[in-house]
Amino acid sequence: MFSRIPRRCFSAAAAPPSPQPWLFVGLGNPGDKFKGTRHNVGFEMIDAFAESQGIPMDTVHCKAVFGKGMTVETGLEWCFFGVYGPLEITADGNYGRNLGSGPLAAYYKLPLNRVLVFHDDMDLPCGVLRLHDKGGHASHNGLKNVIYHYRGNKEFPRLRIGIGRPPGQMDPKAFLLQKFNATARQRIDAALQEGAGVLKQLILKGLTESARCFNREQKYKHIRLQTMPT
Repeated sequence: MFSRIPRRCFSAAAAPPSPQPWLFVGLGNPGDKFKGTRHNVGFEMIDAFAESQGIPMDTVHCKAVFGKGMTVETGLEWCFFGVYGPLEITADGNYGRNLGSGPLAAYYKLPLNRVLVFHDDMDLPCGVLRLHDKGGHASHNGLKNVIYHYRGNKEFPRLRIGIGRPPGQMDPKAFLLQKFNATARQRIDAALQEGAGVLKQLILKGLTESARCFNREQKYKHIRLQTMPT
């Protein structure tokens, strides 16, 4: 398991004028039994964007499944990396915390404002997205782990993927590890395409402009979906 990453390896400073890569990090659990569960929508967002750009996720680097390439619109090399994280299976078969994004960001000398984390969010209706330049962990264990490995630094952007709240008195942990029903799956599939679209805009136009336009659209979607059952 990796030790915590020294703060000097990361910086919240603004990116220089020359194009820098983006490191996109999907949070979730490894293994087939977690595939398609609510907790793994971060993984699915990586796949959706990588597929839209023809980028294979077929390399193991820094103990993470990794893909790299250029986007069609920019033609700039190294403008995208994708990584599944931040868990590894330890020798005793348990899940250990390993932030593949930390060593990768340090290896490619990326500031934290170029590390975008995708994660599930129960505070948003299923299928609603939000793009932010920073934030806390909101009791999300994956985000807690990211922040821990970055020495408490929260200055990294994140794409929140709404999965809705568990019904009634259902245990949130059990809810996270369930697969989506047909209605929710349809919403998530549509959201993945919307997410892939805004990631292309982010690379072309930057985070601030892309987030402003995208979040306004998602606000109206939030209002429309928040009272609809899934």
